[in-house]
Amino acid sequence: MASAHGSVRELHELSAEEEEQFTKLFKRLDASGDGRIDFEELREGLKKLGVHSDQAEKHAQEILKKSDKDDDEEIEFAEFVKYMSEHQRKLKLTFDKLDKNNDGRIDTEEIIEALRGLGVHIDKSEANKIMKSMDKDGTLTVDWDEWREYLLLHPSADLKDIVKYWRHTVSIDIGENLCVPDEFTEEEKVTGMWWRQLVAGGTAGAVSRTCTAPLDRLKVLLQVHGANVARGGIAGSFKQMLKEGGVKGLWRGNGMNVLKIAPESAIKFMAYERLKKLFTREGHSLGVVERFCSGSLAGMISQTSIYPMEVLKTRLAIRKTGEYSGMWDCAVKIYQREGLRAFYKGYIPNILGVLPYAGIDLCIYETLKIMWVQHSERWQRRNDPQETDDEKEDGTLKNMYLAKNKSQPNPGVMVLLACGTISSTCGQLASYPLALIRTRLQAQTTPIPGRDTMVGLFQGIIKDEGLRGLYRGIAPNFMKVAPAVSISYVVYEKTRSALGVGAK
Repeated sequence: MASAHGSVRELHELSAEEEEQFTKLFKRLDASGDGRIDFEELREGLKKLGVHSDQAEKHAQEILKKSDKDDDEEIEFAEFVKYMSEHQRKLKLTFDKLDKNNDGRIDTEEIIEALRGLGVHIDKSEANKIMKSMDKDGTLTVDWDEWREYLLLHPSADLKDIVKYWRHTVSIDIGENLCVPDEFTEEEKVTGMWWRQLVAGGTAGAVSRTCTAPLDRLKVLLQVHGANVARGGIAGSFKQMLKEGGVKGLWRGNGMNVLKIAPESAIKFMAYERLKKLFTREGHSLGVVERFCSGSLAGMISQTSIYPMEVLKTRLAIRKTGEYSGMWDCAVKIYQREGLRAFYKGYIPNILGVLPYAGIDLCIYETLKIMWVQHSERWQRRNDPQETDDEKEDGTLKNMYLAKNKSQPNPGVMVLLACGTISSTCGQLASYPLALIRTRLQAQTTPIPGRDTMVGLFQGIIKDEGLRGLYRGIAPNFMKVAPAVSISYVVYEKTRSALGVGAK
């Protein structure tokens, strides 16, 4: 084995230190000890070395694809060393490209400049987050050894892929938040990657909305008819829906709910891109506040544009059997009976509900992420003393990935989904009364004296039903959150994969 390793070292011009490190890493990944690493061993080994489970499978697939030259679905030591040495050489080229002043270190200004060249604009505080995730000695600069350790187990040395990795694991933007559209680099826009992401998001939204449509229709009925529907509870309400319209009736209004995804997403994306430019001062990058304002305004613009579809969705959801023959028939009858103004009933409470929802959602989302990071740091400190002697001796192996840095643990997809679900729930609690008033106004076919305005309807609900009346339908609304989020995530990942969108 030693002579084989010696020949490998000479072939790839490795130093004795590099050969020793690659040998130790290979042994850590070769769980069976048979001198070969298969996919399962590679995936599980990456997890043990700090790669999060949601990324380990993709990383393992990429590494196996690039290193397995004889296509036997296993990596031999020679193949492993060849891949690692080539990957290391590419990482060095990327490092040198970033190191503009050739001082052997990458600083925050060089990170900002590199990202700007790819169309991604960040401020100094966000650049510092990136630096902290790699910086081991606290200098807020990154030398070659730190850069190498951070990215050695990342399957790509391409700067664009590394930027995507930073963007989503170091949380340098708030694109994961529902209120703010995703940002795309210039390269993503030119290659058409942006529309693939939007299609994936739209498909995920359509599938999750369709799967949870019965709960959504029940929510609308409870919002509109209040106590009249709620007497039998959720189970009784479902029985009423089945009795009146059959199984098919559970999906009333879903067609319009799905149909409005495409225009809403497209308008929001285009508006967000324009607003970002308006909010960005010359020579400055877009900060969190500016991004949040751009996202909120983009949401308002898209809501204004597709609001008639919201009214149609409500009317179709609460209709009785035979009332409308379809979407077009519904739109024509509303226009004939109530005029054009009817398509904007409830518009004011709808727009007023955007900011409290977005603000609370974003605030709690960021707070929960910080709490998780702090908890993770404490957990790591408690568990570090229990490392084995081999792990202590070979400490760099455990520190080859983002998870190694104790100042910036990577929350991972499932943690971010949990944070998003909780923050969205809190945002809904705050804005739900406005959503209920909006729905009741949308449902009014003839004005009710004293209750045909937002304030009048609010006072009427408090008088007749009390504070509880403002939260009619919130139970089925919350019931659909977990399945909707889970279905969206699975469909989104599958669709992105089918469209050829790599891991961000």
